[in-house]
Parts: sequence; structure tokens; C-alpha cells
Amino acid sequence: MPVNLQKGQKVSLTKGNPGLKKVVVGLGWDVNQFDTGGDFDLDAAAFLLTDGGKVSGSEDFVFYGNLKHPSGCAEHMGDNLTGAGEGDDEQIRIDLSLVPANISKIAFTVTIYEAEARRQNFGQVNNAFIRIYNEETGEEMLRYDLGEDFSIETAAVFGELYKNGSEWKFNAIGSGFQGGLAALCANFGVDVE
Repeated sequence: MPVNLQKGQKVSLTKGNPGLKKVVVGLGWDVNQFDTGGDFDLDAAAFLLTDGGKVSGSEDFVFYGNLKHPSGCAEHMGDNLTGAGEGDDEQIRIDLSLVPANISKIAFTVTIYEAEARRQNFGQVNNAFIRIYNEETGEEMLRYDLGEDFSIETAAVFGELYKNGSEWKFNAIGSGFQGGLAALCANFGVDVE
């Protein structure tokens, strides 16, 4: 049985799973009935952060335009342009054994592509969730349903994996941002063109 988390809750992934190396972070969402007529293209991303809460370089930002971290520790499994269908809409594979020593946190975010042009925001998105499962066994370890806390935000930090001594833990964050991907990049120290 996976652990269902509430906002702000933290749980250890590795404590009860010694030897855990490969996990898949799945992110999903549905569009509610107040559709704006256009497709919703939500994009998952991972920011690999140092102790200072920032990336050390642009390669530490894994998304549809940079699918794999040079270390091999994080790999985006591809862009879903509509969010149609059941289950995960986008997935990011994480190999905990390959995470570089200077990285202490991996933040998982979702943004709405061209949100302002399409007049879309997270208030129009339902059933958003993040879940983590063990890639080797397929066992779902945890899940966090974001609920309906958002209205005008165009970006959200769903949660983060972080190192705590020798353990890897997950923190259910669920905080929204206005300004889409650019706001997240600025927050995490990624230079955008």
C-alpha cells in the first residue's frame, strides 16, 4: 500500500527500502469542465538543487528540452501534450545511486505551457498528483494528491526528494507560482534566454 501524503508531510523512501536505487516519479492531471477550448499542455520538470536551493548549472534542469542529466541520475520520459488518459501523464526516472554529491534536493514541478496566451491556470486543472514507485518492483511507494488549492497559478512545485544523512526522503510541497516556467527558473537559479 502506498503512503498517501498531505501537504507539508515528509516521508523516508529508503528507510523501509534498503538498497532502493531506481524510482519513477509520475505526475498526472485532468482538465476540469471549464475548458478554454484549447488543449492543456502541462509540463513536468525536475530541478536538481545544491544545499543553497539553486541549480549549479543549466544541465541541472531536466525537462522536455533537456531530457537527461549528464550524470544519468534523472531522465524525463517525454512530453505529453494533452494530459488525456488515465494514470501518469509524464514521468521522470531517478537513479538515487547516480545523484552527484553536490545535489541535495530534487524538486518536481509542473507548469502550463503558454498559459498566458491560452488563458489557462491551475484553477482549471483537477486531480493533479505526484507519485513515486520503485522502478525495479513496480510497487507504488507514495502518492500526494494536490487538491484544489490553486486558482490563478501557472506553475507548481509538487514535491521534492531530498537527502537527509544517508536517507532519501520526500516532501509533499504543493506550492503554486504565478509567471509559469520563467518564475520557477528564476526561483531555482536557471538562466533562461
